[in-house]
Amino acid sequence: MRSVGVEEELLLVDPESGEPRALSAAVLAVASRDADGNSPFESELHRQQLEFATQPQTEMSELGSEIRRRRAEAAGRAADLGAAVAALATSPLPVSPTVGKGERYQWLEEQFGLTTQEQLTCGCHVHVSVESDNEGVAVLDRIRIWLPVLLALSANSPFWQGKDSQYGSYRSRVWGRWPSSGPVEVFGSADRYHEYVRTMINTGALRDEGMIYFDARLSKRYPTVEIRVADVCLDATTTVLLAALARGLVETSARQWQAGGAAPQNGVGALRLAGWRAGRSGLEGPLVHPLTMRPASAVDVTHALLDHVRGALEDSGDVAAAEEALNSLLRTGNGAYVQRELLGRTGSLRDVVTECVRRTRE
Repeated sequence: MRSVGVEEELLLVDPESGEPRALSAAVLAVASRDADGNSPFESELHRQQLEFATQPQTEMSELGSEIRRRRAEAAGRAADLGAAVAALATSPLPVSPTVGKGERYQWLEEQFGLTTQEQLTCGCHVHVSVESDNEGVAVLDRIRIWLPVLLALSANSPFWQGKDSQYGSYRSRVWGRWPSSGPVEVFGSADRYHEYVRTMINTGALRDEGMIYFDARLSKRYPTVEIRVADVCLDATTTVLLAALARGLVETSARQWQAGGAAPQNGVGALRLAGWRAGRSGLEGPLVHPLTMRPASAVDVTHALLDHVRGALEDSGDVAAAEEALNSLLRTGNGAYVQRELLGRTGSLRDVVTECVRRTRE
């Protein structure tokens, strides 16, 4: 069975005001000391962020347990310094982000200016193991039409600088400012993929392969396909659903490739529009159906994804849990819906952050 690992970026906030706090260096220092240098936490572009990575898991129940444990650990480390963590993909309250002091981060700020300075966004990256680069690229070619659906499910960033952005995932729009982000063409082979990446780096506009910000890519560090399209999810149950669907997509696509099935040839322009629609609507409006490229309801599109990967989910024992989690998410709403509902009920973005801190911790 393919292993799955998750990286989550969390927002560091003041527990009273809800405003982001630039404390990542202090939190990392404490965590590294207590873990004898083997901390699961890492810095991110901005000092108001904290990232953790799970171990590769084959059982979704184990993955869910580890995500909850890491979130609780992050909350505890932050609390030691008078802060809190929130699984929010953007800050609901106004913020002036602070870029980290590392050489890489300073280079990004010099090269990309406001794009770097304003990138205080928190995503969720799902790694799924593959046997080879050839299998990985075959998977990338076949999952690309389904990635906007994962974005819609995860949408958790409706507010930007204290205002309602009118998007479910405004993070996806901010992230799209990077010149190497978004959907890509069908590659057809690992050689062509690597040549494409080399050409991009050789332009001098990108520092290195770590700046290949495709919606999904081959990981440089691990033998995985890394799906990077999602917001960090407010509820860890949604993260587990994303991971199960991501593994289902990878397994289904690998089987199609092995059977000689052709990759869908949808153009990058149409996929960008599908991604925009997913970021705009979340689960509260129409999406672009991956099989027809026509508007369809969120219920129809998300269930089409579930049906597409059903065979792989049945084989991994995940189909019942994924179906239950998806239907629950459609009933109760994703993070964007919850945040707006909280604001409508309390009238306070500070209260929105406070409740999201509680949900992240628990």
